[in-house]
Formats: sequence, structure tokens, C-alpha cells
Amino acid sequence: MANLVSTWSKTAQTLPENYIFPADQRPGSFEIPLCQNIPVIDLSASHSKTVQEILHACQEFGFFQVINHGVSKDIIDDTMEVVKEFFNMPDEEKEIYYSIDPIKRCKVYTSGYDYANEDIHFWRDNLRHPCHPLDEWVHLWPEKPTNYRDVVGKYSLEVRKLSLRMLELIREGLGLEPGYFGEELTGDQLLSINHYPRCPNPSLTLGLPKHADADIMTVLFQGSVNGLQVFKDGQWLGVEPLPHAFVVNIGHQLQIISNGKLRSAEHRAVTNSREARTTIVSFISPCPDTIVEPAKSVIDTGVPRFRPFKFKDFFKFYEEKKRDPEAVLEFYKIKP
Repeated sequence: MANLVSTWSKTAQTLPENYIFPADQRPGSFEIPLCQNIPVIDLSASHSKTVQEILHACQEFGFFQVINHGVSKDIIDDTMEVVKEFFNMPDEEKEIYYSIDPIKRCKVYTSGYDYANEDIHFWRDNLRHPCHPLDEWVHLWPEKPTNYRDVVGKYSLEVRKLSLRMLELIREGLGLEPGYFGEELTGDQLLSINHYPRCPNPSLTLGLPKHADADIMTVLFQGSVNGLQVFKDGQWLGVEPLPHAFVVNIGHQLQIISNGKLRSAEHRAVTNSREARTTIVSFISPCPDTIVEPAKSVIDTGVPRFRPFKFKDFFKFYEEKKRDPEAVLEFYKIKP
């Protein structure tokens, strides 16, 4: 438990050496401006307009924000409140869930997946657990705060429903057959709660380094504190937190299924010295043994750009190479 940043950082005046990133990876002392061009999609607009806007955002940016999405503001607010309460609990209560076991499904840990072997640590603590099917996993979730399971359970169901709705819009935009994104491709849902405590020197460290997601789709609620940045056209763009909006990232699997027509978004999380930041992330992924490959109907040239693979094999390779998103996809490309 002593490793958790939230445990020891409250009195830290300087950064430990093993949290300082190399100069070419640091966010630096200047503040990245919030980008005004990131797509904000109103899901209450006409169906045809929404399909086209989402498809364009997935092709051009690999990410977008959604508003009027149908998830209750009360559910969102209650969930953010309860996850913040979790990280504010006494250390001995969080310790029950602390683990560095890579295969433990519900756990609290710090930095990345392999703290003991990391040269540089990330300035974040993380609580994560599977949440679909809910009945199979909810008994493993934290028992404190006492309303955690009830509140977060409702949230995970609503966000999954929203994710499947957006995948259906993308399916239509790509011209895939009805039912394409069935249980095999979307059967795994993981909830990941990131907590980034106040940092004495945000210019030297990162909450999360540059990466792209391995999944099909990521839906993030980032609260009201700035910190998410997306890499596009050789520069970092700040993603403004909009009230009760969700940020949607396209993952590697959707880039592969679309045969490269859609792009997975490279992003990172920065810290700040003024206040802690807590975010709630839902990852929708294929089941481990699902075969993923480009959909036949999107291969315009008749030549797939990526070879088939089992998702569990892809994820294992991703964990080894995720600091280099291009290398991950390059490994699965079919060479001419």
C-alpha cells in the first residue's frame, strides 16, 4: 500500500527520481491549450446526421465527445462521487483491494501493470474490475463505500448501453451487416477508475504516457478537471471537460475491423499541482478467444491490411509494446 501515490504524495514537496520522465516525453512547463476543433456530437440530432458525424470523427480524429447521450446526470454525478469517496477512504480500507497480481480481476494498484519492473512510474492510482455480465462480477467489487456496488453497477450498465448504441451507428456508417458487433466482439467490459493526486511538479511526470487503447471502444467521463490530451498531426491537443459529456476513443480493434478506415487515438494524461483528478473509464473489448480481422465488407481493394488473430494474443503483445502504438499495429499488418 505504501506504493500508492495517494498514500505518500500528500506531503511530497518534490518528485522522486523514478517518477521523472525523459525530457522528450515530459509535458513541459507550458500549458497545452484546449482544442476547439475536437468533434462534439449531439446524439439527439437526426439519425443520418449522427451516423455521418461519428464516422467522420472516427476517421479524422479517432475520438470525439458526446452530449445528450441519454445517461442520467444523476447517475454520472453519483458515480463520480462514490469513486472519489473510495480513494479518500483510510489506507487500511483500500488495502483490502490492493494487489500487484496481474491476473486478479478486481484490484487497486499504482502506476502501470508491472510496478516492480518499471523504470519510471506514472503519477496515478487505479481501481479496476470487470463489469459484464454484471451478475458474474459485482460480488468482487469493493464493499465500501457501502453504495459502491449499487451506484457503479447502474453506471456500468448505462455506459455499456451507450457504447453499443455508438457501435451500431459506426456499423451502419461502415456498411457492416446488422448484428456485426455482437457478444463475441463486445462481451468484455472493464471499468477502470484513475486517480491522479495533486503533483508537486507536473512538468516532469505523467499520469499516463502516450498510448492507444487495445479495445474496441473506450468511453471516458473525465469530470471537470483538465488532464486528457490527444496526439494528432504531430501535436498534443487538450480535450476540454464538458459538463456530463463522455469522451469516446476508438481502439485498435476497431481500426483493424475497419481495415484502417478508422483510427485509434493516441492519448495521455497529465497532472496538475492545484487539485486531484479522477476519471471513470469503460473499455469494451472482444472475448479473449474471439478471432478479430478486417470485416470483409470494408475491404475495398479485396486485400486485407491486417491478419486475423485471437484477441487474447493481441492483448498480450499489446501489453509488451503499448508504449509504441505504431509497433503494435505494424506487427499485425499484412506485408505486401
